[in-house]
Amino acid sequence: MVFALALLAVRWAFLVAAALLAVVSLVDWLARTRRINPFGRAARWTRSTVDPLLAPIERRVLRAGGNPQQTPWWTLVAVVLGGIIVISLLEFVGGQILALHAAASAGPRGILRFVVSALFAVMQVALLARVLSSWFPISPSSRWIRWSYVLTEPILRPLRQVVPALGPIDITPLIAYFLIRIVGGFVVGRM
Repeated sequence: MVFALALLAVRWAFLVAAALLAVVSLVDWLARTRRINPFGRAARWTRSTVDPLLAPIERRVLRAGGNPQQTPWWTLVAVVLGGIIVISLLEFVGGQILALHAAASAGPRGILRFVVSALFAVMQVALLARVLSSWFPISPSSRWIRWSYVLTEPILRPLRQVVPALGPIDITPLIAYFLIRIVGGFVVGRM
């Protein structure tokens, strides 16, 4: 119950932060694109207060070849995605804690089922992390992503030999995800 209330508070906090950031991003974007008076109170406020906070994100946008006028929107996207990731991780951890409690009350067989289903869940998360990291300029040897490649490559390598390529699109992670789900459900259901 306490965890559910804490999760609700985190959701509301991210929602309020995203709403406030959306308003600030709009004003900052309007000032950057000179759609409002650049010498007005709002534009001066964004230059003195908001722009120094957005400077690290603006540097990343510039390094990536983006337009610095889009920095407020990229900041909003980062906060929204960060909120989704944090809330999803908290829900996942909460679900795992509840499942572990139920497994412990079921005895050794319940704990074994929990461990096996957790292993399949880790494989699914590794596939998801690998796919999402491929959308961004993140090296597979990065310490944040390397674990997902180590866990999923033994599954994906044989699948790539069987599944034909669809041009530049690699659908083997999608097929592997569904296979892990099916095999995991079958194995845990037989226990």
